[in-house]
Amino acid sequence: MDFNEYQSNAVRTAMYPENLEGNFYYTTIGLAGEVGELLNKVKKIARDKKMPEREDIISELGDILWYLSQTAKEFGTDLDEVAQYNVKKLRDRMNRGVIKGSGDVR
Repeated sequence: MDFNEYQSNAVRTAMYPENLEGNFYYTTIGLAGEVGELLNKVKKIARDKKMPEREDIISELGDILWYLSQTAKEFGTDLDEVAQYNVKKLRDRMNRGVIKGSGDVR
C-alpha cells in the first residue's frame, strides 16, 4: 500500500466533532496526543528496562500515521507530496553538508 492509498482508505474512518472552525485543530491535537502515547511507551522502556510488545509500538505508530494523514488532508496535501518534499529537503541538506545542523532553515 502506498501513502495515497492509505490516506484515501483512512479518511473513510474520520469522524470529527461538530462546530469546529477547521478539522485541522482536531487532527493536529490528536497527532500530538498520539505522539505523546508513543513517548510514554519509550519512557517506560527507560524506567522498566524492558521493550514493549512490537504490536503495541505498531499500533501507536498507526495512530500517529492516521492523524498525520488527516492533518495533511486538512491542509490540502497528501502523504505522497509530504514524503517527496521531505526526502528532497533532506537530500539537499546532505549535499550541502548541513544534515547535522539545527533549525528549519539551513
